[in-house]
Formats: sequence, structure tokens, C-alpha cells
Amino acid sequence: MLVNRGGDPERDDYGLPPVDIEIPDDARELDRDIQAYRRELRAQRRHRLAQRLGGPLTRDGMVLPLLASCLALTLLAGTLLTMFTARRALPSATQTTSVPRPSRPAVGQVGGLLPEASVTVGSGRSAALRDFHPSVLALVPAGCQCAAAARQLGQQAATASVNLYFVAAGSAVGQARTLARRSGLSGDHVITDSRDVMGSTYQTAGLTAVLVDKDGAVRSIRRDLGPAAQLQNSLRALAKPTPEGLDEPGDTMILAGQAALRPA
Repeated sequence: MLVNRGGDPERDDYGLPPVDIEIPDDARELDRDIQAYRRELRAQRRHRLAQRLGGPLTRDGMVLPLLASCLALTLLAGTLLTMFTARRALPSATQTTSVPRPSRPAVGQVGGLLPEASVTVGSGRSAALRDFHPSVLALVPAGCQCAAAARQLGQQAATASVNLYFVAAGSAVGQARTLARRSGLSGDHVITDSRDVMGSTYQTAGLTAVLVDKDGAVRSIRRDLGPAAQLQNSLRALAKPTPEGLDEPGDTMILAGQAALRPA
């Protein structure tokens, strides 16, 4: 049905502008128009969605935070790179500046080991000299007038629970057995040093006490002991770790025929 723009004006009672309207007889003829209308609606929705998502990025308020985030990430990456590089270079620098550890003192000195030698214990048992630790090795020279000093040393060693051995060579072995017996010790506490290794190493002068700690190191060397020698602190320290070869403070050392001398 057609409506003519130039038709009769009495037919329009609402004062609307005249239009030409074509009304199809079959509604299926409007399918193409409906599909075009729906495509237009979908295009509008896509356009609005794109504006909603991309709009904040185009505003001035988002530019500065975005730049600040990029700058922070750059600084963080640079810091991590510097830290990892410095950490890789640290071991080589430590190796070049490391201080070598001091070596153990030589045999015959305080802090060093006993001489490496084989001796005879008691009536004939062979043993390594370095196996006697912790202990007190009392070196007895020939003609030693040291019975009182040996007895005092034996009492102090027993109080400190430290083994005491009398060491002698040649003709002094018999005297060492006598000193051991008078100190309440059996023959197993007499060491026969046939080659006089201990005497030549520690330069025996009178009754000489060589104090050996639990690690086999010589803690102290006391020569020419008198009957009033006080070694309790040094004897008790032989069973525990202490600085290399240092005597325990507070010990009184009495030389034969001399007054008391206290180590500085």
C-alpha cells in the first residue's frame, strides 16, 4: 500500500509531515532490513566497548602513572643486575685477601707435637711416644735429686686426674722406677727412652715436666722443678681445649733451691 505525499490533506489529522510509506504485503520481505538493523546495533555495541576499554589509556591521568611504573621497573632491574654481578665477584676477592692460617709450632716447642719415636713402657711393652696424651711426662736425668719434687708432682697429677709418666734413658731408668714407686705408681708409669729423644729435644735440666694436652700438643715445659711447684691449673687444663701452648695463669713454679716464681 502506498501513501502519496501529495494526497488529500484531510486524511492527516495529526499535523505530521507528509511521508511516503510502503507497507509490504508479506512480512518476510523485511528480513534484510532486520538483519541490517541488528548488524548496526552490534557495531554500535562494539564501538562503545572499545571506547570503554581504551578510553582510560588515552586520558592524561594515566600517562604519568604508566611512566612512573616503567621507571620503577627499570631501576629494579638495574639494582638486581648490580647485586648479582657483585656477588659473583666476591669469592675471588675473598680468596686474594685471605690470610694463611698459622702452622703448628715445630717439635720441641710449646704448641708442637711430641717427637715421633718408639719407647718402652714398663717391663717391655713398646709404644709410640705420641700416644701419651693427655699426660705429664716427667723427664728424669741421671743423678737427679728430685724425690720430693716427684712426689709433689704425683699428688697434683692424681688430683687433676692426669696420667703421670717418668721418662728416663740409660742409667737413669732405675732412678725413674724408684721415683714412680715412691709416688704410688706402678712400673707401667715408667717409660724407657733408649735413644734419649725426649732429653735431647727438651733440654732436660733437673726434673723437667712436659705437659701434653688431649690433642697431643705440648702445652707447657717446666724445667728444674722444686718440691713446692704448683701446677694444678695447668694440669686441669690438659683435658680441655685451650690456646696453643699457653700455660694457665695462676700457677706457681718453684725451681729447685729457689724462691717461688709466678709467671707474668
